[in-house]
Amino acid sequence: MGIFERTLTIKRVPTVVSNYQEEDGGSDNTLGCGRNCLGKCCLPASKLPLYEFKKDGGDATVERPANRTDESPPVSFLNDLLLTQWEDRMRRGLFRYDVTLCETKIIPGRYGFIAQLNEGRHLKKRPTEFRVDQVLQQFDENKFNFTKVGQEEALFRFEESRNGKTHYLPSAPVTLELKSPNIVVINVSPIEYGHVLLVPRIFDYLPQRIDRESFLLAIHMAKEAADPFFRVGYNSLGAFATINHLHFQAYYLRVPFPVEKVPCYKIYGGNGMSNNGVMVSELLNYPVRGVAFEGGNKIRDLSDAVANSCIYLQSHNIPFNVLISGCGKRIFLFPQCYAEKQALGEVSQELLDTQVNPAVWEISGHMVLKRKEDYKNASEEYAWKLLAEVSLSEERFKDIKADILHASGLQQSTMDEAALQVPQRTPQHLQKDCLVLQ
Repeated sequence: MGIFERTLTIKRVPTVVSNYQEEDGGSDNTLGCGRNCLGKCCLPASKLPLYEFKKDGGDATVERPANRTDESPPVSFLNDLLLTQWEDRMRRGLFRYDVTLCETKIIPGRYGFIAQLNEGRHLKKRPTEFRVDQVLQQFDENKFNFTKVGQEEALFRFEESRNGKTHYLPSAPVTLELKSPNIVVINVSPIEYGHVLLVPRIFDYLPQRIDRESFLLAIHMAKEAADPFFRVGYNSLGAFATINHLHFQAYYLRVPFPVEKVPCYKIYGGNGMSNNGVMVSELLNYPVRGVAFEGGNKIRDLSDAVANSCIYLQSHNIPFNVLISGCGKRIFLFPQCYAEKQALGEVSQELLDTQVNPAVWEISGHMVLKRKEDYKNASEEYAWKLLAEVSLSEERFKDIKADILHASGLQQSTMDEAALQVPQRTPQHLQKDCLVLQ
């Protein structure tokens, strides 16, 4: 049984992530035709920039293959492609506000929580009835999804290379003969500089749920950025995802997140029959109970360990948030229960009045505040009080932690994503900036 024991609904006003989100969803499946949308009606006849990454990672600077004559000179994935394209959309006026003008400060105290005043993010929202008691919900093509986004909001395609080399094409056709494309789009209500959304296999109409291939894609995005200040995040339904179409978020903020600095206690790794180099640690002295994954003999070892844990949580109706940090080398997983407490009336009115929904960025220590008075009075005590409401109880977390350890150890060649019942793998090493206390 998951955290939720009965049907709960709360009125939600989700942040608008696309300029097309406020259109009437209705039942018209051709929404976007004639407007250059990202749906099958328009995208296959269009061209987008294409970035192809090496399956095993590789450098973040693109090589120029000898057999491709239509490519641009080498580019940096983060600086020359993602951020340059993002700034181009800013110059074109596609964002709802200029996030670079939002005030930001480090809150004095031990943890260094980051506070941002972002008054524009909660304006012009459309009310909706959003269920918080089901982490897995069916995709509904009649509601807003990313196929309804205009192509002007798309930055580029992000695909695995077919020949083991990294490529960049400034303009490449999208054809139905190829697999469903992975698209990077802007978030028109950005939290920070370079705020984008990664939408895996957009034509597959995937609901907001983790699968192994999509999670591996998100890790590759963090790795290609090759900058520890570019992080990738994920919110499940019930943990403040507001769109039921699979997507990851990412942005650039040149300051350490508080969660990246907390000490950890190694709970898994070092010895065992199946040693793939992945290690799991529990966070210490942090308001939200969570675990950190790192290491791995291969990128997929780490990716599958985390994805298997997420699959377990979502299949057992437990909301969660994920932060991909350290260029994809360190991943934080947070089961949470704030929305449930909110629906049950267990969150104080003082916290509710702030209108802060603690999703992956807030949990990681980047507090996005919507009122001037909250920003002016922001303190470490407030941040701790808010995030403590997100955390599972010690007893509940202990049980889920044990389940995560089992789920993360499955061998991909023999596992069923719905089963998740075989013994854990054993990791062996720890990233140097994570303190191990034993």
